[in-house]
Amino acid sequence: MPTLTLATRSLASFSGDTVIIGVQAAGQESGRSRSSRKAKDAKGAEQRAEVVASVDLPKDTAKALGAAVEVLSPSTSVGSTTVVPAVAGLKARKVLLVGVGDADVSTDDLRRAAGAAVRACAKDTTVRLALPHADEAQLAAIAEGALAGSYSFTAHKSSPQEASLGTIEVASALGRKASPKDVLARAEVLGKGVAWARDLVNTAPNLLYPQSFADEVTQVAKASSGKLTVKVLDDKELAEGGFGGIVGVGQGSSRPPRIVELSYKPARSRGAKKIGLVGKGITFDTGGVCIKPASGMLTMKSDMAGAAAVAATVVAAAELALPVAVTGYLCLAENMPGSNAQRPGDVVTMRNGTTVEIIDTDAEGRMVLADGMCLAAEQGAETIIDVATLTGAAVVALGPDIFAVMSNEDALRDTVGAASAEVDEPSWPLPLPVDLRKGLDSHVADLAHKADRWGGTLTAGLFLQEFAKGADGESIPWAHLDIAGPSFNEGGAKGHLDKGGTGVAVATLIRYLEQLG
Repeated sequence: MPTLTLATRSLASFSGDTVIIGVQAAGQESGRSRSSRKAKDAKGAEQRAEVVASVDLPKDTAKALGAAVEVLSPSTSVGSTTVVPAVAGLKARKVLLVGVGDADVSTDDLRRAAGAAVRACAKDTTVRLALPHADEAQLAAIAEGALAGSYSFTAHKSSPQEASLGTIEVASALGRKASPKDVLARAEVLGKGVAWARDLVNTAPNLLYPQSFADEVTQVAKASSGKLTVKVLDDKELAEGGFGGIVGVGQGSSRPPRIVELSYKPARSRGAKKIGLVGKGITFDTGGVCIKPASGMLTMKSDMAGAAAVAATVVAAAELALPVAVTGYLCLAENMPGSNAQRPGDVVTMRNGTTVEIIDTDAEGRMVLADGMCLAAEQGAETIIDVATLTGAAVVALGPDIFAVMSNEDALRDTVGAASAEVDEPSWPLPLPVDLRKGLDSHVADLAHKADRWGGTLTAGLFLQEFAKGADGESIPWAHLDIAGPSFNEGGAKGHLDKGGTGVAVATLIRYLEQLG
């Protein structure tokens, strides 16, 4: 991953490969830029465009870019890029103009623009970002977007090569009180965490399975600058401990399940809030004996994206030294149709003693999560948040870019939703309708683990809610994030995110934890 640095030299003296500057559509009343010219938007409509930057441009540069805009008519749509070589007044080899939209630039616009621009500079060594920003939030969006755009996964190539881009300089005119260096330092920690989550999701399932996932977490925790502890429960310990949910899911595979406890405690842990993060880690999901169609399995290596997000969040929380105690429970299993695989109609006993009738072996995620939630409750978590690629119904309801948030407390649901909005990871609240709860009644066990097809995301949430309880039966504040849609980008690049794993929910969870401090 490239290093982020705050630019200390003038734009004119920067001798790296590329200077990245914004181009936006300007309103008729706006006269911001000396380099304003007519351009065309994505639909070909004529509009006024202007070059916008975070620092003053040298006069020769402003004039040259103004002329370039007039000739090239660059698109101002967010993330579109236009190269202008050998610009007067600059030592850099070229300027990359990137569209940032209209005059009302949002953090999401800047995040996507920065990512697209940096991705277009993949063969460069050093670039300088000079995108306009008015405050720390916009600066953070630029930095985080740039790091996301620099990401590439080449681990499985026969001749993997490190990315050539080593340094991203960020030019900012924010004063010392705004602490731009601190903003960039935080962005680098977050960016590293998101990249690790993406790596885990993108890794081939024959290489990432429960034990190798646990080994990877152990190695990263040891190498981290934060104070982290790791405990791995193997299949024998899970069976002896009564974790019937995850044991049942994993029993059809030759690679048995694991639960990894990844914990961080702040230096002053007395009085710190205790948060349990539970991640679904199905390293490959065939659906078990209720097997998926072949076309439905192609991206099922990503069914552990929730566990990846949880692991990355705990490591980032430790490296940021947040004043919150956080334990991640990574519930890792492979759902295979082996000779000992779980069957519809089986009854298993969960960690908390609840008996559950299995209805559909392809609804395995809630079973591993429920055991993890029981463990979090036992260990004193004051709030539990689970993260999972849980239901296709969530994608049908909300599309591929928005994740669902459900909770047994409105305030917690709203807080998580607000955190996601702040970091440009869109989410939407969904209810837990009491009337649907009867669909989980079983004639042979305490619970059926799945209801009928209607409201499938909601009944999955209702099932999990049953396990957000302490030993006394009292509810523990709990939120459920169904990230099935945005966890994996099946198409081409979207803004700051390339094809494959996205690392979604890491930024949301970190923002949530920061607010608790």
